[in-house]
Amino acid sequence: MIMFFSLFAGINKADAETALDVNASGAILVDADTGMILYEKNSDTALGIASMTKMMTEYLLLEAVKEGKVKWNQEYLVSPEISKMSHDDSLSNVYLRVESKYKVEDLYAAMAIESANAATMAIAEIVGGSEAKFVEMMNKKAAELGLEKYKFVNSTGLNNRDILKHLPEVVGDPDEENIMSAKDVASLASHLIHDFPEVLKTSSIPEKIFAKGTEDEFVMDNWNWMLEGYEEIADRYPNYQQFVYDGLDGLKTGSTPFAGYNFTGTAIRDGQRYISVVMNTSSQSERFRETRKVLDYAFNNFRKEEILPKHYQVKGKKTLPVIKGKEDQVKVYTKEAVNLVVKNGEKDNFKTTLTLDKKKVNNQGELTAPIKKGQKVGTLTLQPKEAGNLGFLTKEGQITVDIIAAEDVDKANWFVLMMRGIGGFFGDLWGGISSTVKGWF
Repeated sequence: MIMFFSLFAGINKADAETALDVNASGAILVDADTGMILYEKNSDTALGIASMTKMMTEYLLLEAVKEGKVKWNQEYLVSPEISKMSHDDSLSNVYLRVESKYKVEDLYAAMAIESANAATMAIAEIVGGSEAKFVEMMNKKAAELGLEKYKFVNSTGLNNRDILKHLPEVVGDPDEENIMSAKDVASLASHLIHDFPEVLKTSSIPEKIFAKGTEDEFVMDNWNWMLEGYEEIADRYPNYQQFVYDGLDGLKTGSTPFAGYNFTGTAIRDGQRYISVVMNTSSQSERFRETRKVLDYAFNNFRKEEILPKHYQVKGKKTLPVIKGKEDQVKVYTKEAVNLVVKNGEKDNFKTTLTLDKKKVNNQGELTAPIKKGQKVGTLTLQPKEAGNLGFLTKEGQITVDIIAAEDVDKANWFVLMMRGIGGFFGDLWGGISSTVKGWF
């Protein structure tokens, strides 16, 4: 049983595009908590993602660690091919010596901070057994996460031609690269942050020593120049200070000639986190300037508001009928408050849909006693009201809160049920007689 109650008008696409013009082939801005899209530009078109690919590699590694399949102190023995690749100075790398062993945690830091490509391929081998099998895992995981426009051909984001300089074969065509839409990149980033929030501890590090205490020590610089941490080492990175952004702690840069300069950024202020993606900008500096533009738009124009209070009751459905109970109805309300990001001064941006649990109600919409206080009887869903609304990251994107019983309703005893039955019988009988008698006159 579904009922619609108009409550709130949505973040209009035309208004957002008028307010913000991003110099990128694709871009998107989302509320990290709900996946609500606040701005988008060409966000459904698959474009080159370069090293933003490594967010998927990070996801699969962190998942493997969580499941106990890989351990942080596990060591990787470097092959001649991976070692050769690590010494290619035309690619982002940390040097890995042939036949040397490196811990997974060090390789992970090299991937997340330095965007080291050989270290990333080492991780792919650790998790998947081989680069080819790992690419299969990447595409499978993308489907599981609900991504739609993507294709992974390697673990790094490089053009396959750059990999072929060091390894004998690649997945796909020699000149292929990984592609995704801005919307799917944002969705991947959202899953990564929510499923493995610890990723932000690493992505927020501006500078770190690789393999500290060994002869392979190497100072890694994060390619994300917007990190707050760069303020603390301003004497060594004076040119980055113009890009540092309050609250920004991730997530991943990427660039190739095909993909242009990309950046998936995320920042949090006063408990509110946003995720931004800009794709195919013209330079390293521009990707950060455009990200600042997008995030400023978010923090300056939106705020989290309480849309529905805890124990909100839907008009016309404050109670539900109950059969076989001591009482013939029960009060129902929302289990918790609903807080959403809305444009400043605009709270009326959604409609609500009440859906009763079909397993709990009969065809007449009646609940059957006994009913316990706090028992879930349905859901109240909030969705954008207007067709021009930007919606959510996923097709089924919506905000849902449980509708629960506000009180106990015990089952009536056999005598009460019997008397109700008798009363109903005579009531129906008298109603029939009365109608007949009225028909005589």
